[in-house]
Parts: sequence; structure tokens; C-alpha cells
Amino acid sequence: MTSNDLHGYLEASARATPDAIALEESGDARIDYQDLDALSDRVRDRLIFQGVGPGDRVGLCLPKTIDTVAAIFGILKCGAAYVPTDSNAPMTRAGFILADCDVRSVFVDTTQRDALEVQLATHDAAPALIELDEPGGGNALRAALADLDGQAPARETTTRRAAPADLAYILYTSGSTGKPKGVILSHQNAIHFVDWCSDLLSPSGQDCFSSHAPFHFDLSILDLYTPAKHGARLILIPEDLGKEPGPLATLISEKEISIWYSAPSILSLLARRGELEQLDFHRLRFVLFAGEVFPVAQLRALTQLWPTPRYANLYGPTETNVCTAYEIPLPIPEDRTTPYPIGPVCSHLRGLVIDPENDEVKRGDEGELCIAGGNVMQGYWNLPDQSANAFLQTQDGTDWYRTGDLVVEDEDAVLSYVGRLDRMIKKRGYRIELGEIESCLYTHPQIVEASTIAIEDKEGDLRVRAHIATLDGERLSLIALKRFCSERLPLYMVPDLFRFHAALPKTSTDKVDYQQLTRLD
Repeated sequence: MTSNDLHGYLEASARATPDAIALEESGDARIDYQDLDALSDRVRDRLIFQGVGPGDRVGLCLPKTIDTVAAIFGILKCGAAYVPTDSNAPMTRAGFILADCDVRSVFVDTTQRDALEVQLATHDAAPALIELDEPGGGNALRAALADLDGQAPARETTTRRAAPADLAYILYTSGSTGKPKGVILSHQNAIHFVDWCSDLLSPSGQDCFSSHAPFHFDLSILDLYTPAKHGARLILIPEDLGKEPGPLATLISEKEISIWYSAPSILSLLARRGELEQLDFHRLRFVLFAGEVFPVAQLRALTQLWPTPRYANLYGPTETNVCTAYEIPLPIPEDRTTPYPIGPVCSHLRGLVIDPENDEVKRGDEGELCIAGGNVMQGYWNLPDQSANAFLQTQDGTDWYRTGDLVVEDEDAVLSYVGRLDRMIKKRGYRIELGEIESCLYTHPQIVEASTIAIEDKEGDLRVRAHIATLDGERLSLIALKRFCSERLPLYMVPDLFRFHAALPKTSTDKVDYQQLTRLD
């Protein structure tokens, strides 16, 4: 099924298989393609009534529910772009994001409306708010739209078709300046990726996909649009359940999920504590993971418990979505300890590995990976200098996105990940600028120096340790410090560990000596 815009997938499946289940929540709530299409039409009509048009942005401050997905498709149908926020993160972050991209409207959970309004006001922003009381099953969205229609009916309109380069969504990622930055992505960017997913997975209407990633995370693009293209079913997994290995394993089995996609950390947790040997997973045919390195010992344990699916390591920053892929050959040898490669560049993209002088390196030499092609972002929202610096233009006029990741390419064009050029890390699949955590710590009145280091624990999981020097040289309460950070950062960015110093070690140029801190850790 082909489409020129993302909402075309939903419309086509609603025509082809109107009674097929499109979405299902972890309980019994579900909606078929015909009703999802109709509900998103009502969202479209309301937004157009509010004056939302092509190129506008509409925010989402909601948990992952049927209501949220219907809102996303409705936003796209009126020609606008959606801007998802983390509903579990501090409202200071959501307020900044939604004000930064000047949203016209916001769908918000009733429990967060007041806090969001306060934060928006600090940025002199006052978008129209569509309030949903207890989102779930689509009922809260229906009730909100009915209430608004009772006040001022929104007449039925027509869906606006998008051009390939039209903005579809903005995903905000951690920024090195201490402020998140918005990655601008078009319908064409996503459709190139979904087409590639279709080639890899060969999905059908009989498949059942997982939706483990939150909608502000780029893994959600595969989850949302690949099943919609093929009339398949999507299981929406709430964040709290997504971290509980026992109940999550039961859900995968009972819902007969056939295509799973998540960061490796949750798969490791399932292998260790999900008691997988007691359940039936016969429908599971693909296990996809991305966002961080999967320790081989943990991957081997999972494949022994789930021996029949195909496994693929997908790699790519938000700016390109997936740009390389490597299928794991099974069984995994007992003596293998090194992580598997990230694979060759995807067939619809091009890759270039360069040295610090921007010259292409020989195969076998380490260099920075650059990517060009249809997946690659348009730039960063309202950050022209950062957008320009993110690309390398070669003599043939090609713009290559600089991933900042160091790789080595072998003779078969298979890439292995080496590390980062800068201080960005990936933890549980989330991209984190350590500088953003440090910026937060520096706002504490008692902290005079702060640096953060990423370390691996005994199980191979990444943890963040904050090294701190205080005003009076005293240790601060760890509980109070974590509370301070959690009020300003998403939970996945709150440091796991803290270490106190009289003063942080310095280099000869009076900069913090990160190498010495790493040795200490």
C-alpha cells in the first residue's frame, strides 16, 4: 500500500479493512480502522475550526493511548505537524518545547493542564488547549470534541494532502546547550523509512506490532506507521507496564505480538526476570532493537529463550531514524564477547566515513559516519547555525548528516560502532547530552562545579555519575539532589550516582579533566 503522506496509510487501511483492529491498549480497549479514521477526522475538523493550517504545529501532552494516536492522525490530516512531549517529564520541559516551536493548539491531560499553562505563560505562549479527562480508549477525546462542538460546532472539512517535503512532526532531543532541540522531519522522511521497514519485515494484516517506545522517541515512527500501512494491529504499551518484566512478558504472549521493537535494556530485563520459559511466544517472528549497544551475554540469553524469531540490530540517530541494520546470525557462539556490528547502510541511503579533515577514510580505518538520503532531517527547529553545522557538503553537492558516531567499515561494507565524537550517550535507548544534565546541576544554589560521566555497571548497562563540588565542601542529600534533578529533567536523565569532591580535577588549560574523572570511576 503506497501513500504520499502518513495519514494516507490510515485512510487506505480504513477503506480496505474497516473492521480490522487498528489499536489496542494493554487492557480491553480497542478501536478498528474505520472508527480510528472517523475519530481522527473529527480532530481534523476541530483543529481547522481553531485556525490550524498547513505548516502549523500542534502539541501533545498526553499518555500513550488510543486518544493520542487519533489526535496524531487528525493533526496530520489538517496539514499540520505534531510535537509530542514526555508527559512524565517536568512541565518546564514541555512548556519550553511547545513554546519554542510556537504551537497553535495542544492536546493535554486534565491533570497537567494547570501546570502546563503556567509554564507556557513564562514563555508568553497561550495556544488553544484541548483538555482530555482520563485519556484512554478514545473516550476522553470523543468527550472533549463533543463538549467543544456543544459550545461551537466544527463543520466537516476535507483532509489536506501533504507534499513530500511538508513538515510532519518535530521530535525534541537533548541539547548540548542545556535546552532540548527540535529535529524537523517531513512526510517524505518517514515514508522512506516505513517503505524500508516494509521490505525488511514483509508485514501483513495478520501481524501484531508492539508500541513500547513513547511517541516523543523516534522508535515510535516504525510503531505508528508501519502497521497502519499494512492494516496490522498495534498494541499500545504504557510506560509503567513497559518496565515490569513479568506483566510485560505476559502481555507479549497473550496479545500474540509478532513484531517487537524496543531499546535493548528492556529485552535484557525480560531475559533476566520475565520468566519467558513459562509462556507461549509462537507468534513472535521479529525482534528489533535500537538505541544502544546490546551486551552479547544478555542478547545470547534472550535468543536462547526466544530461539525462533529473527533478530535485527537497528542503528540511527533521530536525525536519520534507522540508517543501518544488521541481522544477528543465530545461534550466538558461547565464546563471543564483542557486540555485534550495526550493519551496512540501509539500501535507500548512502553512507560516508570521514576523518577529522573531512576526507573519506579507507575501509578498516576509524572515522565519523555521515548519512545522506530520504530519511535525513530537514534541520533543527529555529537553530540555523546548528542545522548548518550538522551537515557536510561534498563537491558533488550532496549534504551528509554528521552523526558524530565513530565507526569502522569492513571489506563487506558492514559497520561496527566505536563510540562518540562528543559527549552524547544513549541510555535505555534515549539520547542524552551529558552537558544538559550538567547545566541542570549548575542551577542548584549549593553546587559550584558539576561534571557527568557515563559508566557501565556489572551487567553492561550504562549509568550516569555526577561529580560535584559544593559551595561549602559539604555532601548534599542524595534524595534531595535526585528530587531537584527530577523536577527539571526527564527521569531517564537524572544521574544514577553522585560523587562529591573538594574541587574537580582540571587539565592544563583549566578545563575539567574528564579523563581523570573516568579513571576515578
